[in-house]
Amino acid sequence: MSPRRGRPDRRTKRLAGIVGAVAAVGIGGWFAGSQMQSPADAAASRRPPEAGPVTVAVERQKLTATVITQGTVEYGEPQAVALAGPVGPSGSPGAEGDAVQLVTKLPAEDAELKEGGVLMHISGRPVMVLRGAVPMYRTLGPGSSGEDVEQLQQALRRIGFDPGGVTGDYRQGTAAAVERWYASKGFTAQSPGSADEQQLAELEAAVTTAQLALMELREGDGSSEGGNGSEGGGAGSQATRTLRLGAAEKELQRANKALSAFKDGYGTKVPAGEVVFLPELPVRVDEVKARLGQAPDGPVATVTSSDLVVKAVVPGMDAATLRVGMTAQLRTMDGAEVRAIVSRLGDGGGKKEEDTDGVEGGAGPNDGAAQSGGAGSGGVTPVPVEITLPDPGPLRQQSGASVKVTVEVGTSRGAVLTVPSAAVRTSADGQARVRVERDGHVIDVPVTVGLSAAGLVEVEPDGAALSEQDRVVVGK
Repeated sequence: MSPRRGRPDRRTKRLAGIVGAVAAVGIGGWFAGSQMQSPADAAASRRPPEAGPVTVAVERQKLTATVITQGTVEYGEPQAVALAGPVGPSGSPGAEGDAVQLVTKLPAEDAELKEGGVLMHISGRPVMVLRGAVPMYRTLGPGSSGEDVEQLQQALRRIGFDPGGVTGDYRQGTAAAVERWYASKGFTAQSPGSADEQQLAELEAAVTTAQLALMELREGDGSSEGGNGSEGGGAGSQATRTLRLGAAEKELQRANKALSAFKDGYGTKVPAGEVVFLPELPVRVDEVKARLGQAPDGPVATVTSSDLVVKAVVPGMDAATLRVGMTAQLRTMDGAEVRAIVSRLGDGGGKKEEDTDGVEGGAGPNDGAAQSGGAGSGGVTPVPVEITLPDPGPLRQQSGASVKVTVEVGTSRGAVLTVPSAAVRTSADGQARVRVERDGHVIDVPVTVGLSAAGLVEVEPDGAALSEQDRVVVGK
């Protein structure tokens, strides 16, 4: 019996199944093989791509360079005040050679002392202050002359008591001015004391005695000449009378000379301990060293300038960009701001302002990098800076307060091309360069370096083009 048409036989079906299975196995093997990697291939696929240069875009902007530090508000330089000698008129209790002098009124701390004012009291007498560079070192009075007398006369004129002339010689006009000055403060100037009056009386008496002795000798000599010359006559008696007359004349000369010398210094005086000359006034009493009821031994007080200053310290590299006269901005902890002026750098030898092309404000291009230090210091050596406050404003009565100090040391003239400082390299010949990435390549572009601020530096290309679209290399 023959098989039916149109129906595949069993054998054909089996063959088709086998072929399909083989094909499936082949496709699976191909797929698995294509997805599997050797260990080397796997490691290679995990390796990071090759590093390229790190670049930053060139920017055009205005640069402002500043020095920022922390400062402390203080009063001016302290100065010790000591008395040059005793106080009080000669012959009175507490005068030189008498009882020990005691402090009877102390200076007031934080008090402002103006010229002609009273600092303290010693045994009831005033100690007053005047402006002058020559320290008080002796008692000044009639007969005194010199630079210290001229200084006293200038001070008396400044405070409104004209001595009649600034001659350097202490005369009646100076004495009268001293008397008016003392009276204005409620005191009596040192007039001659009882000892001086007694000495004057003794000297005047000596002159009178010498005059009488000379007159008696002359009268006796005249009466003997009018007679016959029999009594006491002879060459011996005449010689004796001549010697006595000469001795009496010399004694009168000596007495007159002593009286004249004493009168030259007789009158209103300024004791060495009653005036203190200070280089600058007014001043502020910073610390009282004397003790009430005790003798004034050593400095009696410490004074400072009445003006507030800010003292800070900056690295030498920053100090190299500072100049005396620059404006500083002070900011307090509570946000108040005060304008001030840089007044001293280092030892006080401030730098004068300079002007350099392309930079405003007195700081030369790249001063901070070009110089190794400021005010005579190395690049990292701290340099003291003093800043004065024309108007303390909210810092008044804030001695000891901490403030933030910002000094603008330079500003570019308009917008300039800037790159990070790390992008600038200096070759062996001293030429500054930046590396610019263009079209997959890195090229060197020579530049002139200008102002630097906040990690950026002004650059000007030397011939080769450099624009804002460029990217400069700062690392790898």
